[in-house]
Amino acid sequence: MSERAGGSRDAGERREQMLRAALEVIIERGYAETRIADVAERTGTSPALVIYYFKTRDQLLTEAIRYSDDTWYAEYLRRMEEIPTAVGRLAQLIAMNCLPGTDPEPGAYWTLWLDLWAFSPRSPGVAAVRQKSDERWREAIRSIVLAGQEAGEFALVDADDFTITLASLLDGLAIQIALDDPQVPPQRAYDVAMRFAAGQLGFDWKPAPKQARKRGK
Repeated sequence: MSERAGGSRDAGERREQMLRAALEVIIERGYAETRIADVAERTGTSPALVIYYFKTRDQLLTEAIRYSDDTWYAEYLRRMEEIPTAVGRLAQLIAMNCLPGTDPEPGAYWTLWLDLWAFSPRSPGVAAVRQKSDERWREAIRSIVLAGQEAGEFALVDADDFTITLASLLDGLAIQIALDDPQVPPQRAYDVAMRFAAGQLGFDWKPAPKQARKRGK
C-alpha cells in the first residue's frame, strides 16, 4: 500500500500522531516557527502526507490546539464524575489549572496557550479555536456553580459574573505560572484562586500549612 493510504496503520492513529507531534514542535519552537516539514520529520513521514491529512499548515496547527483542548476536557469530565460535591469539583478544576501533577498536561503546555492568545487577533482560524475553548472553559465553571447553588453548597451570587471573573483570574495566574514568576508559584496561584472562590461562593476553605508546601508544587 502507498504511504498516502497509511500503510498498515489506521488513518486515525496516523492523524493523531501528527497532531501530537505538532503540539510538541509548537511548544519547542512557537506557533510561528512550526513548519509542515518539522511535523513530518518528527513522525517519520513526508510533508506531502501531512498535507494530505491537514491541507494547510494553519489547519494542522489549529487542529493540534483543538486536539489538546479536547484531550484536557476528556480527562476533566472523567475526574468530575468521581467527585460528589460541587466544592470538590471546583477545587479540582482550579487545581488542574494551577498545580503541576494535577494538570493532565505537562507544564510546558501553558506556552501553547500563550501562543494561542498572541495569535488570535491576527489569525481567524486561531481566533475561532480560542473562542470555542473560552466558551467551553466558562461553561465548565458555570455548570459547577449552578450545581453547587442548587445543592445549597454555594451562595446565590450571579453565576455568569462569577464565572467570567474566576476564568479571567485563572488565565492571568496561568500566565504567571507559565513565565515561572517567582512571586506566583503554582501553590500560591491555587491558594489565591481558591480563596477568591470561597469568599464569593460562601464555602469553607483553608490553605495547606506553609511548611507542607514546596516551591513549584
